[in-house]
Amino acid sequence: MSKNRCGWCVGDPLYEAYHDEEWGVPVYDDARLFEFLILETFQAGLSWITVLKKRENFRKAFDNFDYKKIVNYDASKVEDLLQDAGIIRNKLKVNATISNAQAFMKIQEEFGSFSKYIWNFVDGTPIKNKVKIYKEAPANTPLSDTISKDLKKRGFKFVGSTVIYAQMQATGMVNDHEVSCFRYHEV
Repeated sequence: MSKNRCGWCVGDPLYEAYHDEEWGVPVYDDARLFEFLILETFQAGLSWITVLKKRENFRKAFDNFDYKKIVNYDASKVEDLLQDAGIIRNKLKVNATISNAQAFMKIQEEFGSFSKYIWNFVDGTPIKNKVKIYKEAPANTPLSDTISKDLKKRGFKFVGSTVIYAQMQATGMVNDHEVSCFRYHEV
């Protein structure tokens, strides 16, 4: 018996597995939040499936998304990354990853964790929308505008409102599963 899934993932086994196991599940772990933030910044202007197919390559290239290592990347490491055909080779995004690691750690110092900082925007509770068809879900909201502005003020790059809303969806801050999707009531 097949499961009723959100329309955006149907037909691609990698997309379906991501949808079924990760998308929309609340993430409170700083390391995982950083991973999603980096992947979403690389996704800016591209499709998510493009990034998802390269995820393991990103994980390897960026030291398992260890922000404590990434913060110390030098010009030589940046050049190595720009030569890595397994990732999206965009110099601005690679450099943004390093500066975002620095800004991420500053937030940790100020708030105790990035998780406390980011989840405070939704009072620690996921927003549960009632999306009937995935194409009706917004690309951004006033809340993602607010978070984006605050992150930019704190030195983050490639964190526009649309990127941040995608981050909110991916990490379960907002539940935009279609109401008919089997995951809607599970997350």
